[in-house]
Amino acid sequence: MPRRVPDTSGKASSDAEAVDRATAPRKKRLSPHERRAEFIRKAASFFAEEGFGGGTRDLARKLGVTQPLLYRYFPSKEDLIKEVYRSIYLDRWRPEWDVMLNDRSLPIRERLQNFYESYTDTIFAREWLRIYLFAGLKGIEINRLYVGFVEDRILSRIIAEYRHEAGLPAQSEPAQADLELAWVLHGGIFYYGVRKVIFDAPVMEQKSRFISNALDVFLEGISRVFATGVKTRSTSARRTTGT
Repeated sequence: MPRRVPDTSGKASSDAEAVDRATAPRKKRLSPHERRAEFIRKAASFFAEEGFGGGTRDLARKLGVTQPLLYRYFPSKEDLIKEVYRSIYLDRWRPEWDVMLNDRSLPIRERLQNFYESYTDTIFAREWLRIYLFAGLKGIEINRLYVGFVEDRILSRIIAEYRHEAGLPAQSEPAQADLELAWVLHGGIFYYGVRKVIFDAPVMEQKSRFISNALDVFLEGISRVFATGVKTRSTSARRTTGT
């Protein structure tokens, strides 16, 4: 009668699993601050992909947590959205951009070229643009807040610095008609990013050249409106064709 060999495969498998568990790196326990930041980061990714529909129960499920735990960190969905706005839009504002816009040792045209090239490196990102567009469609406060931020930190400065370079009297705050001129510039540059990143549409290949052309148009136009002689054209050789 053949000798029966004990089946040790199950034991070997269990031993191997035990070794794997023992040697596997333990998942780091997050501090409350780190966990809160992780929720904000994951929520930003969720809003960028799926928009702002649904309630906190669905959002908690997508984040992989319980609804009570989510409420422990954010009393409402609106509170979480505000933190996403701060993280994605306000915290990504770079202090050097303020310096670029205010540095009167450089002509305004050069300052604006430098600023918009750097600024668009940040905002021409899928998450940034999709959250902004979804928020606008849903009527979320993000758009209204950021429009005010842009007018205060960018457009008002553009008008003030242009007036200074043109030798025009300073204003306590820019007129709405002047802000609209700056919005034409800013909005055109913003929509270049939407076409490129969101719509995957053909755009001019060189972003810096597009910005340069947009500044030519803006400064030429505002100089005519204000009847001033601020230098508008880039000193570099211009290429009017190409995609």
